[in-house]
Amino acid sequence: MSKNTIPVGPFHPLLEEAEYFTLQVDGETVVDIDLDIGWMHRGHEFISEQKTFTQSIYLVERICGICSTSHPIACVHAIEDVCNVEIPERACYIRTLVGELERIHSHLLWLGLAGHFIGYDTVWMWAWKYREPVLQMFEIISGNRNHYGMMRVGGVAKDVDPAAVPELSKILDMIEKKMIMIAKVANDDPVLKSRLVNVGVLSKQDAINFCAVGPTSRASGVPADVRRDEPNDAYGLVDFKVIVTENGDVYDKLVVRVLEIIESIKIVRQCLDKLANIQGPILNNVKEIPPGEGIGRYEAPRGEVFHYVRTDGTNRPIRHKVRAPSFVNIPTFMASCKGIPIADALITLAAVDPCYCCTERSLKVVDHNRDSLNINLLAASRTRTEEIRREIHGR
Repeated sequence: MSKNTIPVGPFHPLLEEAEYFTLQVDGETVVDIDLDIGWMHRGHEFISEQKTFTQSIYLVERICGICSTSHPIACVHAIEDVCNVEIPERACYIRTLVGELERIHSHLLWLGLAGHFIGYDTVWMWAWKYREPVLQMFEIISGNRNHYGMMRVGGVAKDVDPAAVPELSKILDMIEKKMIMIAKVANDDPVLKSRLVNVGVLSKQDAINFCAVGPTSRASGVPADVRRDEPNDAYGLVDFKVIVTENGDVYDKLVVRVLEIIESIKIVRQCLDKLANIQGPILNNVKEIPPGEGIGRYEAPRGEVFHYVRTDGTNRPIRHKVRAPSFVNIPTFMASCKGIPIADALITLAAVDPCYCCTERSLKVVDHNRDSLNINLLAASRTRTEEIRREIHGR
């Protein structure tokens, strides 16, 4: 049977954001797959170097709407690594509290989308119904359902109101009961198992070879988790279990995320209990950042997010490098998608919970008529912007 090419994207119902995949198929079987980048690049690293440190925190909060705490936490960790500042204990617990609430809402969002992608809309409606109270908890704590504005160099911007803790605990108890129910459904439902078991398998060795992180790697038997392996904030002070499964298929990725939600609820409850007994400041004011280099790591819902910051003693970074977890998780499709039916390829891609706008840091420029190519994309963009301005204003 002859091989054919199937384009997927840049806009497709199973792609949350614009990206372009090409599938080489032999009949109904995927024999090769490739990725064309550059559709979601927004220049965050370049913009950050024009901003103050505080402004950069707000900027990286918008790298991803779902991970709008993970990037700021990694960013402030990198800056704090430069100035070696001590974080108040209360602030450590608040950071961990907000980070784990984000993990819960992110996993629920993915779970709902996964149900919708396989035509199981009951799971979609359940997951998003129970995600809504988590967003309400964010609003109670920070005043926002998203982009919480909580992180600061040296601590956090807002305290948790003790009067709000009973309501937060009540919502948490309800979510835990529902998550235990969903865990039982995932374990017993024949529809989920028939559609997801042994689909898009990523072996343990392939997960290691591609440097996969987060639930993508833990579902393949790789027990890596920054929260346990290099604990920061309050993660070394709370009790939790790193969820690891062995099969590496789409079903195990679902199981890992559902069980991680239950573990995150335990962590949030411990943080609320600790905050009831800890008094003190939530911010250690840092007046200036010395010259130096720092790194920040955090276990985002999708896996390890990494920020690198270089400073020169001024009030802004001179280099800010970001590596999102999807950067290493997305390429695993080279192992998990080959040899599977076309119908399984897209849910296998979706199983890593990809975030393309998090991932992309550059544009790919190809000129087949030249052996070498050197294009100043920034200058070209500014030139074109000026041309458009003159066209609009007629001068």
